[in-house]
Amino acid sequence: MNSNSRGKYRTKQREVILNYLIKNKNRHVTVDEIIDHTKEMGSPVGKTTAYRYIDELEQKGIIRKYTIEKGICACYQYIDEEGKCQNHFHFKCKVCGELYHLDCSFLNTVKNHLCDNHGFEIDSSKTVFYGTCKKCLKKLGGKNGRKKRKTKWTIWISTRRK
Repeated sequence: MNSNSRGKYRTKQREVILNYLIKNKNRHVTVDEIIDHTKEMGSPVGKTTAYRYIDELEQKGIIRKYTIEKGICACYQYIDEEGKCQNHFHFKCKVCGELYHLDCSFLNTVKNHLCDNHGFEIDSSKTVFYGTCKKCLKKLGGKNGRKKRKTKWTIWISTRRK
């Protein structure tokens, strides 16, 4: 076993976990997915070991933890040097449970407006919109087939003062 500069051992299991997180940096993964991957790679780890290492990576700022819903397992994402995940919102499909990255200039405009005009800064890396994704809408025969509107949308924010 080799030790790294922080005194922790670099085991094959740790390398498999970290490489999996890096390889999947554009999506959120669960500990169960990580454990399944370690089994597929021939270096299985137990749940306690996986959580312990994941917690360590989170504390070091290497990965980010997302707890989307109370009582549902958390998911994790590798933080690349560019910090891309801090610059977009998230969308969770209520039907299939998939979590999407949502890059939307309009939402960034709203975010900036709220900060500039209302003194409220939104942490977009932790903001999740709930709804139904395009694939599930299509399966359900839902609203996905509607034509795009050509009207401009305006969001009104109430700022009542007492």
